[in-house]
Amino acid sequence: MKILIIQNKRIGDVLISSLMADNIKKNQPKAIVNFFCYDYALPVIKDNPFIDHIISVSAAELKKTSVLLKFCKQIRKENYDVIIDPYSKFQSRLMCLLSGANITAGFIRKKKILSFKPYSLKVLYKKSSSLDCGKTIEDRMNLLCKAVPLKHISYEPKIYMDPSDSVYDSPSKPFFIVGILGSVPSKSLPAATMAKVVDHISKVYPDHLIIFNYAPHQRKEATIIYSLCKNKEAIDLNLYESDLSKFLMLLSKASALISNEGGSVHMAKALNVPTFTIYSPFITKEHWNSFENLPIHQSIHLAEKRPDLYKNADRKRLKEIEKNPGLYYGELTSDMIWSNLKSYLKNLINT
Repeated sequence: MKILIIQNKRIGDVLISSLMADNIKKNQPKAIVNFFCYDYALPVIKDNPFIDHIISVSAAELKKTSVLLKFCKQIRKENYDVIIDPYSKFQSRLMCLLSGANITAGFIRKKKILSFKPYSLKVLYKKSSSLDCGKTIEDRMNLLCKAVPLKHISYEPKIYMDPSDSVYDSPSKPFFIVGILGSVPSKSLPAATMAKVVDHISKVYPDHLIIFNYAPHQRKEATIIYSLCKNKEAIDLNLYESDLSKFLMLLSKASALISNEGGSVHMAKALNVPTFTIYSPFITKEHWNSFENLPIHQSIHLAEKRPDLYKNADRKRLKEIEKNPGLYYGELTSDMIWSNLKSYLKNLINT
């Protein structure tokens, strides 16, 4: 059996979907499993022993019609038996439609009408999560099971690192990595609030170094947050890894990751690094709160502190909040965050 998994988009999505390859190979060792993704996400799956071949392309290139059609032809020539499309957007749908595969499986929404029919197996998203892995992982495993019979299922994504990658000159003292910015402004705690959270950490844990994590293009915003922090001596602004492979090595040695919700949180969990996650006010926590039943993975969401703000907050309402999250972020104070984070770190570091 020859299988292709298509997962474009962000690093966290690629990591989570790589779990499909693990499960296929563990249940059907003779299967050939290939993976299609954007090139910037390669480091989280490049050493995965359950993926036979990775097809990667830049996001900008794939937007070109000629490049997209080239990959559609390439996929068709591979004669896949099964294509699994957790990405489920126009690009991957077109690949499925033109693939000639016996089975094409992807997500659909009840109210969304597609202009063409890319899937032989159409799978609805679950209404809610029933497992500790969170709804996003549960949805992907449900999609996989519709396309490929599985006797045993693992729900924990892992990052497999080459042994040579473990040789890394990390700081001499223990350190926290703080994900000070989300992938986009709407997923980022306001600068002043984040600076106060950093101040709380540095005051209570002076023996720990603080390392900022952010995307290379967010350097200006990171510098602003640094300027607002009172105890700058506790922060090593120069210790920064823009290369994802090196960041993974650094992350693997951290005492904990404290971060806006995003790809770095999923990477930390896949490396068994403790995490404290700050959710954006428009994010449905149950979709992404994988393994927060464990004491090493905890979080905070405004809805838990101010449930009155979320009465009748359906998907449409959350989309409205996403467009202008400032008011809701204003209600999530640094004291609220520190109240949860203080207890979490006390249990994590002092035990």
